[in-house]
Amino acid sequence: MRRLIFPICLVLGACAPGTSGDVPSRAAMPDLGAMPMIKVFPTPHPPAAARANSDIARDFMDLSMQLESGRDLPVFTRFEGPITVAVTGAPPPTLQPDLARLLRRLRSEAGINITQTSGPANITIEAVSRADIRAALPQAACFVVPNISKLSEYRSAKRGRATAWSALSTRRRAAIFVPNDSSPQEVRDCLHEELAQALGPLNDLYRLPDSVFNDDNVHTVLTGFDMLILRASYAPELRSGMTRRQVADRIPSILARLNPAGQRIAPHPLSATPRAWIRAIQTALGPSAGSAQRRAAAEKALSIAQTIGWTDHRRAFSHYAIGRIVQNTDPSYAHSHFVAADAYYRQSPATSLHRAHTAVQLAAYAISQGRGDTALGILAPHISTAERHENAALLAQVLMIRAEALELTGHASEARQVRMDSLGWARYGYGADWAVRAKLREISALNPLKG
Repeated sequence: MRRLIFPICLVLGACAPGTSGDVPSRAAMPDLGAMPMIKVFPTPHPPAAARANSDIARDFMDLSMQLESGRDLPVFTRFEGPITVAVTGAPPPTLQPDLARLLRRLRSEAGINITQTSGPANITIEAVSRADIRAALPQAACFVVPNISKLSEYRSAKRGRATAWSALSTRRRAAIFVPNDSSPQEVRDCLHEELAQALGPLNDLYRLPDSVFNDDNVHTVLTGFDMLILRASYAPELRSGMTRRQVADRIPSILARLNPAGQRIAPHPLSATPRAWIRAIQTALGPSAGSAQRRAAAEKALSIAQTIGWTDHRRAFSHYAIGRIVQNTDPSYAHSHFVAADAYYRQSPATSLHRAHTAVQLAAYAISQGRGDTALGILAPHISTAERHENAALLAQVLMIRAEALELTGHASEARQVRMDSLGWARYGYGADWAVRAKLREISALNPLKG
């Protein structure tokens, strides 16, 4: 399993309609002085899973008994007994506190007996360069592999059965490879997704609106749903080596015990995601296709979604993908797709984070048109959303755009304060000071008063 690199990603790409990544030198750049300290989020309080247990049972089976390719796994696997985690390589300074925080959540929310050790461990997290990761697995930002402990072992073992999840009857050892030269948020996101998959589900499902187990990369830290899935994975009623039927027979009663509220929610099962839509989205957002191919693939994904009759987050994501691909060449057309995406996302509270990402695009367009009041109205509900979901990059971007909107509406003093407030979050979300300043310049270039 791996966290993929998408060049047309949800936050870190250019947000300026009709602009390129090369920022004009005439765009005003605020005098910021020294950068503030990195900001971190307080104790997390993720909302509980808010779906019917019968739907979650189906999700559990598809997540735990299939690979991303759709191939069925012969048996259920997990770690049996206490689990230890060790860090090797050259970890960046933020890795250890983020890992400690994650392990506390896994113990308290998922009930997993997991601790960090300095010696040999069940799960080894090796911090290496992005170049080393991509040399081992192109297009991956980070990944997890069973039965090895370091990247050098993976290079020689990756074509053998030892590193095949489908060959396991139980889990004893795994290695997670994370970048040590990415932003703190990217490293944290890798820790959440890859450690969760080392422990539990090996599949990703685009139909999930509330999970990191979804290749759309909207959720970046483990959600209440994810913790429920992990808690169920380590329920005493289950054990490694069980067949699909044995797991399916036990999971309804497990969920009834762990999530009694889910027994009172009416089922609302979403249809399966066809491989044709998945392939189209992967081409649209992948690094290997040209712009024309990406646009054609995104249009195909939307056509499939329309033909199926989807009105859920997958329909919205199809519109969003088109908007991101064409925003630099056809901003008006892109804006129409962001509006459509927002209309579908707003139908469910489970997609509030998705809406926040779309709001960034809609507000950026409004700024470029000189409509500061409109941008402020668009952004207002989403500051708390970014905070609740611990997305520092998204929060920084919302605040930076809000600062431009305040300047447009004649509130220069408040704009300066909001912009300064964004910087601590930006240092966590974007990493290096040059990256923070580049994002500020990009967003400043949206403002027609600075042209």
